Amino acid sequence: MSATVLTAADAEKAKIQLITEDAKGRQAVHDVVVAIQAARRSGTACAKTKAEVNLSGRKPWRQKGTGRARAGYFSSPVWVGGGAAHGPVPRDYTKNTPKAVKKLALRKALSARILDGDVFLVDKFAVAEPKTKLFVALLSETAAKARKTLIVSVGFDEVTFKAARNVSNAQLTRADDVNTEQLLAFDKIVLTRDALEKLSERLAS
Repeated sequence: MSATVLTAADAEKAKIQLITEDAKGRQAVHDVVVAIQAARRSGTACAKTKAEVNLSGRKPWRQKGTGRARAGYFSSPVWVGGGAAHGPVPRDYTKNTPKAVKKLALRKALSARILDGDVFLVDKFAVAEPKTKLFVALLSETAAKARKTLIVSVGFDEVTFKAARNVSNAQLTRADDVNTEQLLAFDKIVLTRDALEKLSERLAS
């Protein structure tokens, strides 16, 4: 399978307006990537307070006359096994990002990768049998020297998905689902022609 480098001229033919200004869209990329990573956080960290630990509420010793420091309860945060003071509680880390910012970030990331010559264009990406060696051979034909490769298509058949399961340095994703973080995280990006058309539709103003 022959793969060609997707040039700026090819992108213009596909009606993808590239961002050539270095400063334009950089803040959008940062905001979107931070939002994507924040959304992956489970937010389930939780520490018990002094009211929640399973300890007695009685006073350890009388207030005066012992020569020891005053102590009101065993669940105090200063005691071993006591509750946590200002500990973590379950929370939602999701950040709301406007659609226009997401689109700008995606266009900026794709533009940067195209201008750097890291995007390859193929007619299709599929293997005939669900075998890892066939997938690796196909991958080497398209992006031989890449450490990590992202393959983007409108859709993949089940055979290709099965062949790619054990290949840790490659990831298959749909053109409808690819995001800014993925475009930046991989050394090389392989786009099918139908995926390029779909991305053009997503980035249309």
